[in-house]
Amino acid sequence: MTMHILVRRCGGPILAAVLLSACLGAQPPSPPAQVPSAKELARRVNRHYNQLHSLKAGFTESYEGLGLKRAESGTLLMLKPGRMKWEYSSPPGKLFLLDGNYAWFYSPGDSQVQRIPARKLDDLRSPLRFLLGHTELEKELSNLSLAGAPNGRFTLTGQPKGQENRVARLALTVTADGTIIAIEMEETDGALTRFTFTGEAPNALIPVGAFLFAPPPGLPVVDALPPV
Repeated sequence: MTMHILVRRCGGPILAAVLLSACLGAQPPSPPAQVPSAKELARRVNRHYNQLHSLKAGFTESYEGLGLKRAESGTLLMLKPGRMKWEYSSPPGKLFLLDGNYAWFYSPGDSQVQRIPARKLDDLRSPLRFLLGHTELEKELSNLSLAGAPNGRFTLTGQPKGQENRVARLALTVTADGTIIAIEMEETDGALTRFTFTGEAPNALIPVGAFLFAPPPGLPVVDALPPV
């Protein structure tokens, strides 16, 4: 049946646009999804991460600032309470680890291993540390705002409380259900760090032993000073 015959059988020109889709078995277009508010999306992030006891994901990290530019990648492991491991595959062997008591910093070729009590940690390599407890984004970020992002995602932007002297802006790119897929931090000196996450595995089976760190034999351990 040709198109003009189909339209004529389904009705006159006034009804054609509506009845043509019915004659062809098409469904009417769905109404557009409602855009959440910044507070509602923050609550979705809270709900998503508060129900987890562990998490595994791939990450890429990029840094640009102070005349430097670098790109790194690896695997992120999280286990509540208080354990987090950034295990780098590029560069291989680099490690940032929270074992629940201390944060450890090590990279092959370093002359020492650095550690700092977890309660004193204020490090930009641990942007998800607030997810290791009971997440409440609105208590972590002030001046929270929302903007649209590509592919139906959203960007939550705010000022990390207590880091006003170091971080000018923290932006979380999240899906509609509250999953964080990227974090961007702009420091007060203009440096920009961005983390992108892939392959999130919620409640992955991660042994506590994955968060134990033994310094290489003969390498001194130095207690680092917290950032000013």
